[in-house]
Amino acid sequence: MINIRTVLRVFGALLMLESVAMALALLVSFIYSEKHSFHLFLSVAITFFSGFVLHSAFRNDEITIARREGYIIVTGSWVLFSLFGTLPFLLTGSISSFTDAFFETMSGFTTTGASILSDIESMPHSILFWRSITQWMGGMGIIVLSLAIIGEIKIGNFQLFAAEVPGVTKDKLHPKLKETAKRLWAIYVVFTSSETILLVAGGMSLFDAVCHSFTTMATGGYSTKNASIAAFESPYIHAVITLFMFLAGINFALAYFALKGNFKKILNNDEFRFYGKICITFTVIVSAVLWLRNGYSPLNSIIYGSFQVISIITTTGFATANYELWGSFLLMVIFLLMFTGGSTGSTGGGIKMLRLLILTRNSRQELHRLLHPNAVLPVRINGKAILPTLINNVLAFVVLYFLVTGISIAIISLMGYDIQTSFGAVAASLGNIGPGIGDVGPVENYSHFPVFGKLYLSFLMLVGRLELFTVLILFTGSFYKS
Repeated sequence: MINIRTVLRVFGALLMLESVAMALALLVSFIYSEKHSFHLFLSVAITFFSGFVLHSAFRNDEITIARREGYIIVTGSWVLFSLFGTLPFLLTGSISSFTDAFFETMSGFTTTGASILSDIESMPHSILFWRSITQWMGGMGIIVLSLAIIGEIKIGNFQLFAAEVPGVTKDKLHPKLKETAKRLWAIYVVFTSSETILLVAGGMSLFDAVCHSFTTMATGGYSTKNASIAAFESPYIHAVITLFMFLAGINFALAYFALKGNFKKILNNDEFRFYGKICITFTVIVSAVLWLRNGYSPLNSIIYGSFQVISIITTTGFATANYELWGSFLLMVIFLLMFTGGSTGSTGGGIKMLRLLILTRNSRQELHRLLHPNAVLPVRINGKAILPTLINNVLAFVVLYFLVTGISIAIISLMGYDIQTSFGAVAASLGNIGPGIGDVGPVENYSHFPVFGKLYLSFLMLVGRLELFTVLILFTGSFYKS
């Protein structure tokens, strides 16, 4: 039996947490003396009061979370955050349609970066900040943040952690999960602060630096400029953002060891080496084509090539150029990279590097088994044989990922979109990338989709961010049986 009282109490606590983030946007509106301050205050008040009522109604219940409650809380909290997250957009009049506001907010919290806004620079500073902070919160995770600062969840917090944290494995940096969550967020804050300082040093305004640092470390891709990072014609700024996009695509558990000086653990990590090789290989390919076929100078080909490759691999979605003008070969490469993703335990979306590595090694072992059918050939990661159940989980995930992709492409194409746009919109939404190809390319947006199209793509963003199983299990009949 699902304990609804526990679920509602946790929802209440999480809504009060969201109201604190909204209050930061309210503070920005005061700093810039914006006329929408009252509407933002109303957003904060509605969100906090709703959370307070839910939490108070069940405050005497001890919070114990079983597996079913865990899945409901994780999926429900992201939907709830997105619903209440529409309030700053709607009440300030920045976005007039609820569907558009919900799409923009879901895209923010899931760190997708797909937008319906045509003129971003006309938005108030407070709304631009709210867009950025939704991505920053969603990058490390709503539940991970709550575990770090809310101490009332006594039993079952690992169910929440495991259901939300992306990737194959769930690394714990401390025996107590709350301490693990604190360490992860501490690393996140250190990286975000460091990028902000470096961007300001490169001539970016403090406001733009904070917003772009939020969305870089979240691998979200929301920008304060219509032209995204292309608006900043500075190789230094491009290089800084490229570096931090790469760092955001690394397993944050490894980043923790790096900050403690244990670089050997990083260099010996198979997933990190695989991630590095993929980034370097495709940077060389794209840069070479830009130089030899597209007329870019050697330096510019490296700057633009490395930025766009890492932006897509890590599912950040920033752009410094319209890659749809680079030719069919590079467009195909960009599209294929949309199915990679960052490392396990990073803020990146997509399939994830560890899954791709396991698939690659398992396929190689299958070829060897054809020649040596009686040989025992385990798949090894970091020198250790991994369990067949984990391999089966990876295979099931990838099959389901492409099954959802195929069905979704058919659904979008039924709305009248060409096959290129359908492929691009689905890959970019499910992979939490943002810009895709076709009519959702890097210089386009998603405003032209009908209401159902926006809601369906919002659903894909949620499914992609929570890695399919966490959301789709709620649609199975067995989930609700005792």
